Amino acid sequence: MTKIFCDIADLKLIKKFDKIKIVKGFTTNPSLLRKAGAINYKNYCKKILKVTNKPVSVEVFADEEIEMIKQGLEISKWGKNVYVKVPFVNSKGKFMGNAIKKLNKNNIKLNVTAVYNYNQTKKILKNINKKTNVIVSIFAGRMADAGKDPLPQFKKSIKFAKTFKNVQILWASTREPYNLIQAKRLNCHIITIPPNIISKIQKFGKSYNSLTIDTVKGFLKDSNDSKFKI
Repeated sequence: MTKIFCDIADLKLIKKFDKIKIVKGFTTNPSLLRKAGAINYKNYCKKILKVTNKPVSVEVFADEEIEMIKQGLEISKWGKNVYVKVPFVNSKGKFMGNAIKKLNKNNIKLNVTAVYNYNQTKKILKNINKKTNVIVSIFAGRMADAGKDPLPQFKKSIKFAKTFKNVQILWASTREPYNLIQAKRLNCHIITIPPNIISKIQKFGKSYNSLTIDTVKGFLKDSNDSKFKI
């Protein structure tokens, strides 16, 4: 079964979506935190972790491996439900294998992010144990934006991850509600979805006829409101 995580950092929205049964966890990143108005990174993330008991991914923002490890060790202490989010590479393109390995050896739950293909997944899994929980976040939407088909990369990654009971593959950068259907068909473990798309998913089940009528009603309302004439 594919679990739904909410991709958000706004405290009010986290409180709201924490009450929704289909939401099983949360993912954040420095960009979302900045958008939410966070000033003190540590204090803000600790507030998030107190709002919910569900898993929350909190990302390191250092670019050098040694500092990344230090931040990861610190973040891991902020809550029992925290997953330390580490990028596959730094901004210079260097694989963060040592950071992944070091944090994993300390039994820190990880979310390895900014992954785009099966070979990267394979490389990550060669640097972890088979005990501590690890999420591998593959960026489907951004891949598709670049004209690449994400599905083969998920199929291979999910197949390889089967040898690790502690590894879950996550569908990241969701673009539309239908991505949930795709993730389910792949038996992807997790999909992280922004709030506006989760709201649409809750309305799944409309018939083709209802969709047609709703669309025409929308066009008609806009025409009437604009007082168009021919």
